[in-house]
Amino acid sequence: MRIPSFILIFLTLTTISNGQEKFSNTLIATESVTSPDAELNSIRWIEGHWRGEAFGGLTEEVWSPPLGGSMMCAFKLVVDGKIKFYELATISEEKSTLILRLKHFHPNLKGWEEKDKTLDFRLIKMEPGKIYFDQFAFERVDALHMNIFVVIENQGTREEVRFSYSKM
Repeated sequence: MRIPSFILIFLTLTTISNGQEKFSNTLIATESVTSPDAELNSIRWIEGHWRGEAFGGLTEEVWSPPLGGSMMCAFKLVVDGKIKFYELATISEEKSTLILRLKHFHPNLKGWEEKDKTLDFRLIKMEPGKIYFDQFAFERVDALHMNIFVVIENQGTREEVRFSYSKM
């Protein structure tokens, strides 16, 4: 089966190993970066049903409220009326900080990552209305709008992609 190029982009998320690189809205961490103390209640504004556009289609994310030390997200990309892929993600409280984990799925729910593997993104920094995970940033624009920035690598070139969401 030939995998569309936009899916390959998501499969090639990477972390660089020398220093801390900063794009306009995201950070990439090294092993030496220490995650700050944080709790889910400080990012509760992520909770909700969000829609936007990216990769030539419609995107949708639904974030649950904090419960049991985590927030859960279901994501999907729809292009030309068809599901291209899903993601399941969590932001969890662990060791007095937060960690973002996700897994990708084909439209038939067969996973991209190996069975027991997740993509893990450490918390790097928090500011009022903005949270930085390694390669990801969530930005609260206002009560009804949020941006998510993701560093994506394609054929050795990294770029920052913005997902602009409106609350449903």
